[in-house]
Amino acid sequence: MSQRLFSVGFARHFSRCVVASKPRASAARAAAMSTPNPRPSNPQLSFPCLEKLEQRSQSLVENGPEPAYAKITEDKVDIFRSTDPIFLDYGGYLPQFQVAYETWGTLNSNRSNAILLQTGLSASSHAHSTAKNPAKGWWENFIGPGKYLDTDKYFVICTNVIGGCFGSTGPSSTDPSDGQVYATRFPIISVNDMVRAQHRLVKQHFKIDRLHAVMGSSMGGMQCLAYAHEFTDEVAKVVSISGCARSHPYSIAMRHCQRQVLMTDPNWNKGFYYGSLPPHTGMKLAREIATITYRSGPEWESRFGVERADPSKQPALCPDFLIETYLDHAGEKWCLEYDPNSFLYISKAMDLFDMSLSARTKAARSRQQTEARYNGEYVPDSELEYKPVDQCSFDEPMRENKRTRRMTPEEAAEDLKRGLAKLAAKEVLVIGVESDILFPAWQQREMADLLRQGARERGGDGSNIRHVELSKEDSFYGHDTFLLALDHIGGPVSDFLEN
Repeated sequence: MSQRLFSVGFARHFSRCVVASKPRASAARAAAMSTPNPRPSNPQLSFPCLEKLEQRSQSLVENGPEPAYAKITEDKVDIFRSTDPIFLDYGGYLPQFQVAYETWGTLNSNRSNAILLQTGLSASSHAHSTAKNPAKGWWENFIGPGKYLDTDKYFVICTNVIGGCFGSTGPSSTDPSDGQVYATRFPIISVNDMVRAQHRLVKQHFKIDRLHAVMGSSMGGMQCLAYAHEFTDEVAKVVSISGCARSHPYSIAMRHCQRQVLMTDPNWNKGFYYGSLPPHTGMKLAREIATITYRSGPEWESRFGVERADPSKQPALCPDFLIETYLDHAGEKWCLEYDPNSFLYISKAMDLFDMSLSARTKAARSRQQTEARYNGEYVPDSELEYKPVDQCSFDEPMRENKRTRRMTPEEAAEDLKRGLAKLAAKEVLVIGVESDILFPAWQQREMADLLRQGARERGGDGSNIRHVELSKEDSFYGHDTFLLALDHIGGPVSDFLEN
């Protein structure tokens, strides 16, 4: 009984203590709580960056989604058309296709002075101004009479790759089989597929038996290796600038993130956005991620530091630091300049690029199987090098994928050396940039080293393989060095082409 009275009394005392310990509201707080519409402690932040996206969406709805790349016609570029099918590395085919191209200089009488210039991911064939299109090209100061690509000496050809959107057949083109836009019914393509399409232009239209050189930067640095591998006897020299012989996990990871950002934009609509609102927000963000990989930290430290655009104002969640405003501008100016599906397909082709012997052998067999099926032969799915799938088989992304590589690094290097062996007797110039994080300099060193090993195994001394690496002192522009440090790139290139 006494225990019960103690418990009840303690409970009553404790409740009185709890009530007494509650903090009392201040007079201002009490007054605010008594008004019908109390004011918040702080005003809501403004988001002009989001409002800008909404305004662009509204403008596209009202004025029509006709982006710049949709206006590429034969009044701006030349067009080569092939009515024969092209069979692709990963089991698809195009029943016919076209390649947009531009040229500078004059092809000599024996057709021996032609250089095929191959582009990066987002570049068009417009490397230099032409009579059809007098606007400055993306390599305007590199090409021309007396310049590094001297058009008094060379006939320069530049194409837009298949899969692109600047006049060549790509996802935004019409499928001749049903008259509908390809969209994501466009087949997966490879870098080697791109150069086989270029080869038809070179052989069938220009009647060129042997190119003086193939050359390119970034993805162009991949294409020139692929072209020389596919058509080894039809190339004299190879110039690969900031390229690689095989993609590596970091660059694949960065491009994967770009693709995921784009594909999760609801307006992407699994690729069927043509004639409606394009996924401009996803494209803007994908380009911002890409821009991070194109330049270097030292350059941004020099240009921007950690300064804010307007330090007199309170910080904002929209672009606020100078580097943020730079990335925002890069995304803004590009988001309607390139077809989103082309971006997806071509960036995937870069990820898939692999010059190893096993990869090239498997691709060749795949093309043969596709052609056999096209010609009516029976090839069961079970025998295909690349089995058709209706959907991604990796459907549990939240679980850790514990699968690791199948080849050791040493085995992979040997496989790559064997794949590059066809090029080992060629005159090859490899240029790398120390500040490049997208195609790091070790990839160009690897390429040059493996080519030299192959040359020595063929009885040579490896002197036909030349390697130039630009230090951070030469250029801190990262992957974009080939666009911005022309003197450092141009000198070795012009010497190599002439000697």
